[in-house]
Amino acid sequence: MILGDLGADVIKIERPGTGDDTRGWGPPFDARGESAYFLSVNRNKLSVAADFDDPTDQALLQSLIAGADVVLENFREGTLERHGLGAGEMLAKHPRLLWCTITGFGLGNRRPGYDFVVQAESGWMAITGAPDGGPTKIGVAVVDVLAGKDAAIAILAALAGGRRGERRLAVSLQHSAVSALVNVAQNALVTGADSPRWGNAHASIVPYDLFETADRPMVIAVGSDAQFQRCAAALGLDQLAEDATLRTNAGRAAARAHVVGTIAARLRVQPAAQWKSLLDAAGVPCGLVHSVTEALREVSASALTGVAPVAPGTVRLPPPRLDEHGARVRAEGWAAFVRDSASRPARSP
Repeated sequence: MILGDLGADVIKIERPGTGDDTRGWGPPFDARGESAYFLSVNRNKLSVAADFDDPTDQALLQSLIAGADVVLENFREGTLERHGLGAGEMLAKHPRLLWCTITGFGLGNRRPGYDFVVQAESGWMAITGAPDGGPTKIGVAVVDVLAGKDAAIAILAALAGGRRGERRLAVSLQHSAVSALVNVAQNALVTGADSPRWGNAHASIVPYDLFETADRPMVIAVGSDAQFQRCAAALGLDQLAEDATLRTNAGRAAARAHVVGTIAARLRVQPAAQWKSLLDAAGVPCGLVHSVTEALREVSASALTGVAPVAPGTVRLPPPRLDEHGARVRAEGWAAFVRDSASRPARSP
């Protein structure tokens, strides 16, 4: 979808009859019967249903691959090879082709890749949740999202480099997830110790936490010593601002319970909007805890095509119905993507 948003012509190959598994991942479904999950990641694509065991469909796929710049797939190893569509054979046959495989746990590993499983095995769940609670998954399938972005980046880098070097690209959910641990991973590498769960607090920075106010929760994210001084002043907490032991983050981290407890008691006496106004005026990072519907009011979004891409991305096509473009693609090949091919720039060689 990212590549499609940026202008790529994308043909999505689906299983006949049922299509992409996420078409059935509901409720909710829209009025046409399409799942919200499928709609969220499938705009700017044409849909073609093809049976790998059907010789005619195999020929169609061979033709589409021959005309493509990039093939992106997430089949377990051996599936495409059994049907004469393996990466090695196709790359040898088409010297200009790029091939990107997304796996769960790396090439050669046939374990199916599911976000929840990878969140568990990559260390994410071990560090997510309340300090006195159990491991918790993140509320979005963010491993899938990160792996998709990593794949898009790898493809764009290979295209920008004129296909010099590696034409066989591979992204795994596991590697994308572990690399996204960033500072938490580095902490473990430096100390040799695992990180505990911090809930909504930050392992290194204080105050950086969730607080209850008189009406709704909010977060304060103090990222520097100067911000802390402004935060204490804005909240009327002179005792914190004047305490020399709290002028550095190291001092505040050592007195975490005192600092967080003092701020928490202060915030409970007034509504969140009042505190946010004072902290905003002081240049202190903070925010109210919004629901998803509240957050969506701040962006351009559609019940059909999802959250709009940032520029230069555009929404050109709604998510397709299963095999919606099958007849046209079978008759016209890649030309089926463009209604008036003369008005569009030529595809890259």
